[in-house]
Amino acid sequence: MPKLIFSRHGLSEWNKLDQFTGWADVDLAPEGVEEAKEAGRKIKEAGIEFDIAYTSVLTRAIKTCNYILEYSDQLWVPTIKSWRLNERHYGALQGLNKQATRDKYGDEQVLIWRRSYDTLPPLSDAAPDRRYAQLDPRDVPGGENLKVTLERALPFWQDEIAPALLDGKTVLVAAHGNSLRALAKHIEGISDDDIMGLEIPTGKPLVYELNDDLTVIEKYYL
Repeated sequence: MPKLIFSRHGLSEWNKLDQFTGWADVDLAPEGVEEAKEAGRKIKEAGIEFDIAYTSVLTRAIKTCNYILEYSDQLWVPTIKSWRLNERHYGALQGLNKQATRDKYGDEQVLIWRRSYDTLPPLSDAAPDRRYAQLDPRDVPGGENLKVTLERALPFWQDEIAPALLDGKTVLVAAHGNSLRALAKHIEGISDDDIMGLEIPTGKPLVYELNDDLTVIEKYYL
């Protein structure tokens, strides 16, 4: 029976400062490190044994993945990194304090930028860094909503994650609130309206027990 475990990265330095993060490559806060370690301990206690792990190319997710594997005594498990699992790109909002942004633009506008399924944030024209140099420039976003995030994450699901699950493997995906939310929408068939109410907490493993056709039998947090 295939099993899929999602883990949102632990609390980051910018989560702690209440800043829009997106593709900005910030580190875990000390509390986030402890959350990731505790996630690994819970996975060990649950007796979950991974066959493969996937994560983004952002430090906070990579470190979370490594801590989970280390503290579940599975650091040897093969790990694949992909930009397609990155957090949603928040465009020109990245680095801004959320409350200061609400003060400037109003609560309603910021809520639309954050929670609307298909409304883009103000776009950024900042040059991407070296980790995206191999990509077609058209694939590097200046900003994303959840709809676009799902569109760029879905090929990785179809090409990498789903085939591993269909092969009966137990899979870890250590990523971000919005990339995991996008994949959850696809897996669970959640509507455009309802998906924005789904909040995946930092550092708490979410387990999907799946049928052989990857429909969900059960989901629960450790």
